[in-house]
Amino acid sequence: MRRGEKMENNNPSYVYAIEELNLWYGNNQALKNVNMNIRRNNVTAIIGPSGCGKSTFIKILNRMIELVPNVKITGSVCIDDKDIFSSDISLIDLRCKVGMVFQKPNPFPKSIFENVAFGPKMQGVAAKDKLYHLVEKSLKQAALWEEVKDRLHTPGQSLSGGQQQRLCIARALAMEPEILLMDEPTSALDPIATLKIEELIHELKESYNIIIVTHNMQQAARVSDRTAFFLSGEIIEEDVTEVIFTKPKEQKTNDYITGRFS
Repeated sequence: MRRGEKMENNNPSYVYAIEELNLWYGNNQALKNVNMNIRRNNVTAIIGPSGCGKSTFIKILNRMIELVPNVKITGSVCIDDKDIFSSDISLIDLRCKVGMVFQKPNPFPKSIFENVAFGPKMQGVAAKDKLYHLVEKSLKQAALWEEVKDRLHTPGQSLSGGQQQRLCIARALAMEPEILLMDEPTSALDPIATLKIEELIHELKESYNIIIVTHNMQQAARVSDRTAFFLSGEIIEEDVTEVIFTKPKEQKTNDYITGRFS
């Protein structure tokens, strides 16, 4: 299938339909013939050892990967039966629809309020009452409102690490996305902050399709409905999380889950 070609599969139970996805950094192939349907109303975890292609894969899903030089991609990644690489897809619209939270909290050097309001302002929202409503709603969804409602105009960077990550989640939610990508969102956080983010993921999945990359298999088991195991740029197995962790079909999956390699 050529990049940009429309797929026939428009199954509404899938938020992403991915076929024959390959990616090269220069001459190095990082993803190999990835085929995967990512289901709606689920938390999907992407697991695998370092260098297996997890972060590369998730950065394709909103085309952040294009910021890396010398990248070549073939295959298709479809949302609502349209390939995200098609010439008639707006990159701005795609990134509004597919929000992203990174490994390390990265609040802007602005106030808490301005961090959350930044995206809507860039999209033309100017009315103060609407902006305030969006900021309040997003901070509540990120379970941060009660902690910051009396200091919205203090710097976002003055918050603790866990609070900063929830602020970044609120910033993503303010764009009212359909899909939320999380690339190891708790790896830089302490256990208490990690627990809060995991509890938040459980709440958010009622309204968002969430895809999370994690190096922590226990976390994947706790937060996800389905899990995909990547190895050397390939999907070895994708299934209901309980099946992956208790009765995997592939020996390589079993070896990874049981700690025979990492």
